[in-house]
Amino acid sequence: MSKYDEYHQATLTVHPMPPPVANAVDSAEPGVDNVQNFVVIERRTLIRECLTRCFNAALGTNIVSFPDVRRWIEVKDQTPASVIVLSIGGKWKSPELVEREIDLLKRTAPDVPIILLSDAEETSQVVEALERGARGYIPTSASLSIAIEAMRLVRAGGVYAPAGSLIAASSQKYANENSGHKRMFTERQSDVLEALCQGKANKIIAYELKLRESTVKIHVRHIMKKLKAKNRTEVAYKAQGLMNREGV
Repeated sequence: MSKYDEYHQATLTVHPMPPPVANAVDSAEPGVDNVQNFVVIERRTLIRECLTRCFNAALGTNIVSFPDVRRWIEVKDQTPASVIVLSIGGKWKSPELVEREIDLLKRTAPDVPIILLSDAEETSQVVEALERGARGYIPTSASLSIAIEAMRLVRAGGVYAPAGSLIAASSQKYANENSGHKRMFTERQSDVLEALCQGKANKIIAYELKLRESTVKIHVRHIMKKLKAKNRTEVAYKAQGLMNREGV
């Protein structure tokens, strides 16, 4: 054998193929009560196997995958879950299906937190998922590191949702509240209301707004009726609260 052949024989390294991901039911050891199981439910085989490998490598805990909710329910006693990751992909186009799957999981395992993994990131869908009982919502636009930390947070008892979605939801709620308050009063009544909050008397309000004092009194009565206030002091108190919420 030549020195060239000896060198290549000595430096040759065999790279074994990674072991295949076990099938859904076969990936769990029957009879083993492993409360640290992360159960991944994803109907698409390739994505399910990729998620299983990634989560297993990053979390270092047992990841068990199933193609649908009912397949896990059939073996849930032998494969208990600490967290369920329900991958819904683009199923938000069929919200009834998502709702049925979440409700089925909540009925079957009420104490197990559910995380939705979704292609959608609309604020309304995130809020709806949390309202239906999900403890986490991870959009597929998130990085793997964020997804892993979100899963750890939910396992520890927390709740995770994209910060942008929460901010958008809060802003929308604030806008809706403000628009509702503004619709409560006419423009002139709003002017009178602001003056009342400043402790101004009817005569001063009438002078500044170029109104008759009798007209101001009518506006005050209408404001009292809308606020369900019994007297002028209560009007000022409730009006101040409205102004504060609207940032005036």
